Amino acid sequence: MPRTGRPRAEIDKLQFEKLCAIMCTESEICDVFDICEDTLNAWCKRTYGHTFSDTFKKLSAKGKASLRRKQFKIAETNAAMAIFLGKNYLGQTDKTETNENAAEPIQLIIAPREKKDEPT
Repeated sequence: MPRTGRPRAEIDKLQFEKLCAIMCTESEICDVFDICEDTLNAWCKRTYGHTFSDTFKKLSAKGKASLRRKQFKIAETNAAMAIFLGKNYLGQTDKTETNENAAEPIQLIIAPREKKDEPT
């Protein structure tokens, strides 16, 4: 018995895996292949035996590792990146010291600026 209905969408497996590796969203991947999310999910189940979500988690890990490698390389010469990585991966924090022995709290007074005479 011949199949009826619309033919299956063509999805390039290698291109799909590359899009996952650079952490494209499901919506972006669907736009690239001009398909809906249900079609992508069904294709992932047929091709990988898992939902899009599970497939994406596995395939995007390569992209995350690549990004992390590049961040560590940048941190060798960039103090801001080294600080960012320290805070996010090592639990480091900025330390703010306060003087608990001060007699009175510091008062902040905000006064309006005086207007300068404008030339006419």
